[in-house]
Amino acid sequence: MTRPHILLIASAMAISSIAHAAAPSALDPANPFAKESALPFHYPAFDKIHDADYAPAFAEGMRQQMAEIDAIANNPKPATFENTIVAMERSGQLLNRVSSVFGNLSGANTNDTMKALDRDLAPKLAAHSDAIRLNAKLYARIKSLYDKRASLHLDAESAWLLERYNTDFVRAGARLSPADQAKLKAMNAELASLQTSFGQNVLNEANASALVVDTRAELAGMSDKAIDAAAAEAKKRGLDGKFVIPVVNTTGQASLSVLTNRATRQRLLDASLNRGSHGGEFDNRDIVVKMATLRAERAKLLGYPSHAAYILEDQTAHDTGAVNKLLAELAKPAVANARKEAAEIQKVIDADKGGFPVSAADWDFYSDKVRAARFNFDQEQLRPYFELNNVLTNGLFFAAGKLYGLSFKERKDLPVYNPDVRVFDVFDANGKQLAIFIGDYYARGNKRGGAWMNAYVSQSKLMGTHPVIANHLNIPKPAAGEPTLLTYDELRTLFHEFGHALHGMFSDVKYPRFSGTRVPRDFVEFPSQVNEMWSVWPEVLKNYAKHYQTGAPMPQELLDKVIASKKFNEGYRTTEYLAASILDQRWHQLGAGQVPTDVLAFEAASLKDAGIDFAPVPTRYRTTYFSHVFSGGYSSGYYGYLWAERLDADTVEWFKEHGGLTRKNGDYFRKMLLSRGGTMDAMKMFKNFRGRDPVIEPLLERRGLTAQ
Repeated sequence: MTRPHILLIASAMAISSIAHAAAPSALDPANPFAKESALPFHYPAFDKIHDADYAPAFAEGMRQQMAEIDAIANNPKPATFENTIVAMERSGQLLNRVSSVFGNLSGANTNDTMKALDRDLAPKLAAHSDAIRLNAKLYARIKSLYDKRASLHLDAESAWLLERYNTDFVRAGARLSPADQAKLKAMNAELASLQTSFGQNVLNEANASALVVDTRAELAGMSDKAIDAAAAEAKKRGLDGKFVIPVVNTTGQASLSVLTNRATRQRLLDASLNRGSHGGEFDNRDIVVKMATLRAERAKLLGYPSHAAYILEDQTAHDTGAVNKLLAELAKPAVANARKEAAEIQKVIDADKGGFPVSAADWDFYSDKVRAARFNFDQEQLRPYFELNNVLTNGLFFAAGKLYGLSFKERKDLPVYNPDVRVFDVFDANGKQLAIFIGDYYARGNKRGGAWMNAYVSQSKLMGTHPVIANHLNIPKPAAGEPTLLTYDELRTLFHEFGHALHGMFSDVKYPRFSGTRVPRDFVEFPSQVNEMWSVWPEVLKNYAKHYQTGAPMPQELLDKVIASKKFNEGYRTTEYLAASILDQRWHQLGAGQVPTDVLAFEAASLKDAGIDFAPVPTRYRTTYFSHVFSGGYSSGYYGYLWAERLDADTVEWFKEHGGLTRKNGDYFRKMLLSRGGTMDAMKMFKNFRGRDPVIEPLLERRGLTAQ
């Protein structure tokens, strides 16, 4: 599971980087954001960007866009699609340039100066967005066009753009009274600040919660290289002679699968579970209560019973009932499967004369033993065949070439913000350059956890822009000279995030508002999840799964075991995900006045009430470090991964029915889905591709949930 995620530009409009007539700039011409980058595809000039450049560029960018918006709103000529809607699409170019870079680097390569600026900017950008969306004169022009839309004779994409603008403004409060709009502005500003604080606390707490141990013996089971890396991490922190294991964003931690010392495993899991909820400066409990309260009050002000009801109205799920039904239907069989898996693990523990019941800290360690017994292999056997560069070039790019005709050429001449970042030109089947792709794969202390995609430049025919797309992972960086050997989960994540990248690179739309991944949140994960299928597609796997030292292909019997074990541990995986999804909904389906003050008690009661409180399987994210929903763009939307997986599983069946990895299939998927961005209703887009509505049976079969 990745977090995808997808970075939303902070400015109010979907905006671009092509210059057009605007008010004279007050920004120093030497500022790298003062004009569009002269590099290919307007690739950011990272080597010329300094921390001091951001604040003045943001200030001038907001000023310029507001001047442009005021000119549109006060235009004495009657509203037309061109002088109102298209003009808004063209607005805010400077703000977009600085927002895209700062927004991305504040997650991928932050520092104390950027953190402080992020905190300062959050309420200002929220106020800027409100000043646009709550501009009465501007909305009057939009509404006048919307009311006569049938007579405007717009093409389909333009008609949908008008539809979306009207919806966006109404949902933002355009119809509220001036007094209620003032309340809304205050709420939005406070929420923006709280969201930023939550995210920064999660990053700081992850660093502060790293496990510190005194002896190598406590890390038994880890490889010598991994233990040496833990010693180096300790030395970097001024803890010479000790060992440090950093904590990653999810509840589960990779080292739990290999540590033989049960006490060390428990300490590591406790460090993960207690993040943001044990006092101190990074405690997020008060922020959660404030955010949940404000979101509920804002929803009430806008006429909705809850924040979830407000969010879901604009998603493909449409309402809380549909989401609750999906989660409830899957919770019971998921937990039943997890209990069966726990029983198998307990047998191994008892056979080893462990003398203890299986706990969450034991699961990964002993489930690998179960896997080894059932399939006669363990995860560590795979890693020598999953060397990062080989997977990238002979797996990821190979599959994209077979399916879509793409080719990739690495280039070293473009500047990067970290030496480990890699850059590739992407060429279409006709030889014409399609995009620039950036790969940022290693974990760093100043990089947020998880994995995500973002666009530095989005495609738009209106603006003449081409995609500059980035993928970010958090793979532990090996010692100098050592290969980067991926786990199976990291392999899947690599393919998943590249699915998002393809969605961005294949965008073929006119308006920036619809570019690439600007689709409903419960649809955005669909194309990325489809791309995971190629990671174990036989033709692809055989092309890259080669031993990093000998070049020998992965033995066929091991290949067969990988495929056969795909459903292994699905009870655990589904249960931990559903638990997090249910927490998201429980927090955000609260009405105004219903938000509790005891965060952990509410969390425990919610999981118990949903029947998913199985202690050996903790929720993937606890509330206090659930960045997706309290600092990212997924509030009330974490269910979307599963919602999208229903579409994904059905689509995988389509590929299998039509011959798998072929150009014909890839071109059709690209034409019907990947290239269309948000230019039409998402479910209509899927139905046009599949020829019918999605069915759930492939998802149930994939996750082993057909039998209870």
